[in-house]
Amino acid sequence: MVTSLNTIPLTHVFGAEIVDVDLSVDIGPDLFSLIYQAFLDYQVLVFRQQSMSSVDHVRFARLFGEVQIHVMNQYHADSHPELYFLSNLDENGSPNGQHPDQGTLAWHTDGSWQRITGQATMIYAIEIPACGGETEICDMYGAYDELDQTTRDYYETLHVMHSLDYSRSRNHAHEPLTEEQKRAVPPVEHPLVRTHTETGRRCIYLGDHAQNVVGMDYAAGQALVDEINDQLVKSERVYSHQWQPNELMIWDNRCVLHRSRPFDAANDRRVVRRCTVLGEEPQLLSKHNK
Repeated sequence: MVTSLNTIPLTHVFGAEIVDVDLSVDIGPDLFSLIYQAFLDYQVLVFRQQSMSSVDHVRFARLFGEVQIHVMNQYHADSHPELYFLSNLDENGSPNGQHPDQGTLAWHTDGSWQRITGQATMIYAIEIPACGGETEICDMYGAYDELDQTTRDYYETLHVMHSLDYSRSRNHAHEPLTEEQKRAVPPVEHPLVRTHTETGRRCIYLGDHAQNVVGMDYAAGQALVDEINDQLVKSERVYSHQWQPNELMIWDNRCVLHRSRPFDAANDRRVVRRCTVLGEEPQLLSKHNK
């Protein structure tokens, strides 16, 4: 019976490396319970020197819950629709000069454009560029905690529309959603502040998929969302992950934002696969219901 994990902090604020766990084998309930508690405690987990097939990746993700089948099916990989494959390689295996998904360069949280939003996202690194291509994570518990009470009270009254079509059009206009994809994921409304259903902590819930404040003039509501988004990210709340091949990183979409960093897509190779686990509909719970 496994009773503890060997962890190494990633920052003084959040994040941990989990040592001496092999994710390519079946994870028993005792070990998974420890991993999941660490996921809640640290928000971000890194597992180095893994050898995970696509089957391993999906199997591990399913321990966390229902796995998302992304509406952008052009990114499905390896006959596994649960996996979102990001590669800058052409059909000959050479760099094609194009970033595979420019939307990932903006701060966002996976699946906020759905009613049932993302819980855990797991990225596995296959090929990594010599420079750039990092993944950055920003703590949204801290973003809420540092607000003065007046601002907290105001933000807690606001609801925001989230839309994949909106963010996709802004950041990846050369490859917009198809009409069928747009119909599958209409805009949804979420509270600007949400309560994490498992930790009871409150956090800001925005990012690049957030479009405008409900009930406000559209332009003013869009400007307010952009203004708050710009204020969320501070260096002391950011962990920047310098990838190595065969690493898996997991983060909690309910309480962090993330983004990828640019790299030389014409000369370097970056191939990763992603799996996102669905969570629940965001809510702002009263404190006595936490």
